[in-house]
Amino acid sequence: MNYLGDAHVRTWTLRFMALLAADIDDQLVWLGERELDTKGVVEEVELLCRVSEGLAERGVFEPEDLDRLRDIGCRLGAIDATCRVGLWADALARDPAWDDIRSLARRFLLTTLGDWRQPLPRPARPRTRNH
Repeated sequence: MNYLGDAHVRTWTLRFMALLAADIDDQLVWLGERELDTKGVVEEVELLCRVSEGLAERGVFEPEDLDRLRDIGCRLGAIDATCRVGLWADALARDPAWDDIRSLARRFLLTTLGDWRQPLPRPARPRTRNH
């Protein structure tokens, strides 16, 4: 890895893909009380998919990994704007696009790591307010 931050972005991509690949029940448990907007999740994954282009150019991802990430990015891009509104937990349960994305993320992890079953990322800690 040639550039500062490449390893970090690769790790973040793999962790996010693990979350997308997880069974819906595991995704919902991971979410817990968190209220993540669907739009924010879509934008984050789209960004990771775009950044992966540069990572692949630098040899961080293999060409077939990049192809899988492009597939995920295309599927995300096809999600209707009205389906991006609201909480991700609700979208997971009602929008079949997330089943497609789950399958694509599993294929990516299988190609990249040899198994789609990966530990889920640690949930972010809630922010505390400084007074």
